[in-house]
Amino acid sequence: MISSAFQSGLSGIAAGMNGVSRNAAEIASSAQMNGTATRDVSAPLVEQTQNVRLAESSTKVVAAADGMIGTLIDEFA
Repeated sequence: MISSAFQSGLSGIAAGMNGVSRNAAEIASSAQMNGTATRDVSAPLVEQTQNVRLAESSTKVVAAADGMIGTLIDEFA
């Protein structure tokens, strides 16, 4: 169960970081700069914030799983 939580946290961090990278590329694209983008710049900016929150919350999941592993080791040691 702990490894599942740890894996979920790592997957969330990866997804958040991929989203941040994707949104940053869209925000900085030449299409945004010359006004030919298919989406307004506000959409990737909002998604950027969502992806940052995903990575932050997933980091907390990993930290909690790590804490549980430490507690289990302390109990059995």
